[in-house]
Amino acid sequence: MENQKKPMYQQFSENVSYMRERLGVDKSFDVIQLDLEYANRKMAMFMVDGFVKDDILHLLMKFLSKLQPEQLEPDPLDKLLKTYLPYVELEKVDDLDVATDTVLAGPTALVIEGIDQIIMIDARTYPVRGPQEPDLERVVRGSRDGYVETIVFNTALTRRRIRDRSLRMEYTSIGRRSKTDICVCYIEDVADPEKVKTLKNNLQKIDTDGLPMAEKTVEEFLGGRHWNPYPTIRYTERPDTAAAHLYEGHIILIIDGSPSVMITPATYWHHLQHAEEYRQKPLVGAYLRLVRFIAVIASIFVLPLYYLFSVNPNLLPGELEFIGPNEFGAIPLLLQFLIAEIGIDMLRMAAIHTPTALATALGLVAAILIGQVAVEVGLFSNEVVLYLAVAAIGTFATPSYELSLANRIFRVVLLIVTASFGVLGYVAGITLWIIYLLRMNSFNTAYLWPFIPFSPKAFTDVLVRTPVPLKRSRPSFLNPQDPDR
Repeated sequence: MENQKKPMYQQFSENVSYMRERLGVDKSFDVIQLDLEYANRKMAMFMVDGFVKDDILHLLMKFLSKLQPEQLEPDPLDKLLKTYLPYVELEKVDDLDVATDTVLAGPTALVIEGIDQIIMIDARTYPVRGPQEPDLERVVRGSRDGYVETIVFNTALTRRRIRDRSLRMEYTSIGRRSKTDICVCYIEDVADPEKVKTLKNNLQKIDTDGLPMAEKTVEEFLGGRHWNPYPTIRYTERPDTAAAHLYEGHIILIIDGSPSVMITPATYWHHLQHAEEYRQKPLVGAYLRLVRFIAVIASIFVLPLYYLFSVNPNLLPGELEFIGPNEFGAIPLLLQFLIAEIGIDMLRMAAIHTPTALATALGLVAAILIGQVAVEVGLFSNEVVLYLAVAAIGTFATPSYELSLANRIFRVVLLIVTASFGVLGYVAGITLWIIYLLRMNSFNTAYLWPFIPFSPKAFTDVLVRTPVPLKRSRPSFLNPQDPDR
């Protein structure tokens, strides 16, 4: 929703008063108004303490203090911008509301008597941590830098890896109150223009006060299906991973305040990829991918299948009679699984909130007091703990944290359906799950592509980590302008 333009007043004092009132100079200690007078002209600077580089402003004020009135004639605005304010990032605006909103983002506003526009000096700095390797996407070999919470740093980390003249970084802002900076990043010669246009239109339709959770709030607006647990957008905190997707023809969303960038569109299989596969030799990478697929499949289907065999031992061949609990424990098997699932989630949340120095102690408590003692007192059977551990390992082996949580929810649902309807429930649950994923799409892209609709070559690339020299074409579902790599 566009705001109505607020033009400049004729009087300098009215412009200053308006900005002073709109910024709440008297109400917020960190919003500063600095009254100045140089070259016989009244001036006022508006800035936010902590967002400005003091040394740059001091240097510019030194230049202004040496000005004589005649040096600003005949066009004072042009003289200041081109001669007497020697700084790279200068801009002029003639809208008071835009100027005040820009000040709140970090730049400094310079209001000058007799000039009908405001000079914006982008000498801002943000509190920022250094680029560090992301905890969720660690690799044995490879770069150790990761995205941070400042959008300018993140765009620089991306451009460092893509020195393509057609790399586009298009700026916009979302949120009536937050005015959150967002960058739409893509390679113009590769990305599909229709996908770029669609994404921009969807961003413009977002109408909300602010983005308190940054990229997660944006995803909820873009995703559409609000109660769908499966992620339709991939997140990454690694610049090399983002660059690899840009080369394929994806579009990246970089949001100020978040160390995660959004990769669009993204299929189910994108959430199962990891940078480690491409940091090793192709055969090793293919093996790692196969192991990861096995772990993810085990995390979804092993628990319900074990329950099915436990309550229906006649389904097992003679060679597999060892599957199933020897002792069922003091409570029903289904309830054991549900309690253990909730217990693992409680442990996960406790680990998030536990200081690093106490993490080892928490692990000991979980392993000894909860696991071992629960078996000894008969609350759980040994087999339940074993198969639950297999499911938990598969969950943590899933590269995408969002996908692992969604798979966990489906695992619990499948377990309940299997307990309620037996073999029919197990088969029907998996069938409905596949149909559910089949009906999903990510920005007009089938979520299960290239499995459904089937594309043999692309599906081979999903299952097997193909050597990079043999990947001569970009994914067809992205409809790239330059399909040949």
